[in-house]
Amino acid sequence: MARALACLRVTLPSWPAAAARLLRNCWDRMEGPALAVQGPAMLSGALADPSHGGEPPAFLDGVFWMAAPKNRRTIEVNRCRRRCLQKQLKTKNNIDVCPECGHLKLKHVLCGYCYSKVRAETVQIRRQIGVQEGGPLRAPAVETVVLYRGESPEEEDRGKRIIERDRKRPSWFFRG
Repeated sequence: MARALACLRVTLPSWPAAAARLLRNCWDRMEGPALAVQGPAMLSGALADPSHGGEPPAFLDGVFWMAAPKNRRTIEVNRCRRRCLQKQLKTKNNIDVCPECGHLKLKHVLCGYCYSKVRAETVQIRRQIGVQEGGPLRAPAVETVVLYRGESPEEEDRGKRIIERDRKRPSWFFRG
């Protein structure tokens, strides 16, 4: 105990003086080794609970019990379970070539490469709308018409917001 107390006194000067004194007093009062066990959170409530019949809670009352396997699985069983036919990769028969860009894609699904181009064009159009309107909250609630190089507004485009792009219209962005 003297050796442990000496170790304690070596580490105490870095602590505040009041905390060091309190710890030293507690250490001096300790008679022997102590055991700290985490008990149930509602330990005080369990003592006052009349359903226990006045008995104090047992040591393992707050432990959460889980099922454990009785026997070890063999290597063969584990490998069969991991490599069964249901977990193997399936061959895809619905792969097609995109008619616009030539990349491979799933049938009835938009091509990822074409979608990234559409998304980039949409971001540029939105950025241009923000510059033209002066901010995102100042945009009027009207339909937007995007005109590319060489295009002019039609009769039905009156009263709509017109965004003019200084580039050729992409093949996938048709005017409807």
